[in-house]
Amino acid sequence: MGNCCPSSPTEDPVPSNGTPPDSGAPATAPSPQKVAPPQTKQGPIGNVLGRTMEDVKNTYAIGKELGRGQFGITHLCTHKVTGEKYACKIIAKRKLVNKEDIEDVRREVQIMYHLAGQPNIVELKGAYEDKQSVHLVMELCAGGELFDRIIAKGHYTERAAASLLRTIVQIIHTCHSMGVMHRDLKPENFLLLSKDEDAPLKATDFGLSVFFKEGEVFKDIVGSAYYIAPEVLKRKYGPEADIWSIGVMLYILLCGVPPFWAESEHGIFNAILRGHVDFTSEPWPSISSGAKDLVRKMLNSDPKQRLTALQVLDHPWIKEDGEAPDTPLDNAVLSRLKQFRAMNQFKKAALRVIAGCLSEEEIQGLKQMFKNMDTDNSGTITLDELRQGLTKQGTKLSENELLQLMEAADADGNGTIDYDEFITATMHMNRMDREEHLYTAFQYFDKDNSGYITIEEMEQALREKGLYEGHDMKEIISEIDADNDGRINYSEFVAMMRKGNPDPAPKKRRDVVNLFESEKLEL
Repeated sequence: MGNCCPSSPTEDPVPSNGTPPDSGAPATAPSPQKVAPPQTKQGPIGNVLGRTMEDVKNTYAIGKELGRGQFGITHLCTHKVTGEKYACKIIAKRKLVNKEDIEDVRREVQIMYHLAGQPNIVELKGAYEDKQSVHLVMELCAGGELFDRIIAKGHYTERAAASLLRTIVQIIHTCHSMGVMHRDLKPENFLLLSKDEDAPLKATDFGLSVFFKEGEVFKDIVGSAYYIAPEVLKRKYGPEADIWSIGVMLYILLCGVPPFWAESEHGIFNAILRGHVDFTSEPWPSISSGAKDLVRKMLNSDPKQRLTALQVLDHPWIKEDGEAPDTPLDNAVLSRLKQFRAMNQFKKAALRVIAGCLSEEEIQGLKQMFKNMDTDNSGTITLDELRQGLTKQGTKLSENELLQLMEAADADGNGTIDYDEFITATMHMNRMDREEHLYTAFQYFDKDNSGYITIEEMEQALREKGLYEGHDMKEIISEIDADNDGRINYSEFVAMMRKGNPDPAPKKRRDVVNLFESEKLEL
């Protein structure tokens, strides 16, 4: 299948207990010979993949956690016979609360099998289902994210940006020509296969992807805040939305910051709908006219006027040995890219510290709170139950705040909050609002109790939390350091923690239209 990481002879990309999901191809004609099939003992059929259930641990040893997304946790796994290492995405079936959720997982598996063999798309090695989970075993990309390649080189030109973008657009052109729309394109979903300098770039995370036909219109709001196309927010879109997302990535590759930025998600959405792209701030005056022309044509608010993937590949700036200049971009661009990539690591470390601040008593209280709100004992909380429960507690939230809380808590987007979602969300409310938790986190970083977090202290803390990736701590501190004294005081730390997250997690937003209505945004 994939050219870069071929399956070993002992491993079938499709589990022995099943076949790839039906891709619409006609079934093969039965053999005219009447041979009785071998008698095999079949176990129960899984309700998600529709195959015989099988324990992935019979074939693979599951190792350390590699990453955590909204729909699953990815672990390192090792084939027990060959010793080959892979990534295993584990999706808990208890999160699949309705037919739509199950269809989403089935579709992800179908799409990955459908795209199998494409050299720049992460290869699915096998899909397994047991009583508790669905396991997707995939090619392991150990080389880091897209920005890591740029940052590792230490110098950066428009030609380098054009080369990266060319690969990304070629991948999406392949997807579109095969009838697949990705719907969650962002730098984090393009990974390097290995740490080698010439390692291929691989597209990953097809959890929000869909099959489409020409002219088909989609309405559900999905994606990640910075990268969502305006027509997605208006609930009327097609594959052109992927080109918009890549246009946003190109803008970031060229100047180091997103084109549509605000302190909150709503603010970002408003900026996207306004559609104004800034080409006046540094470093844009020194960037080539060809690059700006391509960005404009990819970020055209009218999807009908936007370039297709094929037209992007035909643009003079992006072509190999094309117009993109080979002169280094301003150092500030690389610096901003580092900040954009690294800031979230600092925040993640702080949140891990804060998560440990809640006492068992507080957790018990949250458990009881959930029970009290779940008036019909269904194991989930509806919007009405949440409204009534908070009113009984004397918590005064506006309808907009209530909807925001529901949206934030409802991780799987099914319109209800289960216990895990509730604990996560209410812990989040506690830790953000309570001064002592923020102070505890600050103290964790402030190793010498000086009242300041220094470069060395930040590096040490990130290492302890397993989040240090060789980032330039000076760059991170300069972003937070309001008084420019080279260190972070408590008020600067609090401002950073309460500021809009610079790296929003992918989120399915089936109910986000309510937020738009409450904010009176014009869609």
